Amino acid sequence: MIKSLSVRTPKRTCFIDITAEVARAVRDLRVVDGCVTVYTPHTTAAVTINESADPNVMRDMDVGLSSLIPHAGDYRHAEGNSDAHIKSSLLGCSENVLVADGELVLGTWQGVFFCEFDGPRARTVFVGSSDSVS
Repeated sequence: MIKSLSVRTPKRTCFIDITAEVARAVRDLRVVDGCVTVYTPHTTAAVTINESADPNVMRDMDVGLSSLIPHAGDYRHAEGNSDAHIKSSLLGCSENVLVADGELVLGTWQGVFFCEFDGPRARTVFVGSSDSVS
């Protein structure tokens, strides 16, 4: 059971809160109890869970990652997006989220984010489960 989500990113680097879309996919998939995987098949993007209450957290993530892995560097990859590949590998292409009584099990301040490192682009995120359904 897999649900596909479309994400359009507005700039080269951004963090988009997709929690509501993931929750809708859980409802559409009729997952009651278990776990869903939120996965993106892109090598210059990622999925992460972090604070969604204060947008400065994602701004700080962007600043921190850009400081650690700058856009320009001693990279050999010809496309000019080596930093995006490295950031994607560091954060990872998926997150597992528990589901209880049909609801995502997230902390009070947590949200699920799609992380773009080589936009703007049209992207895809998959939400999948093989767990208990109604």
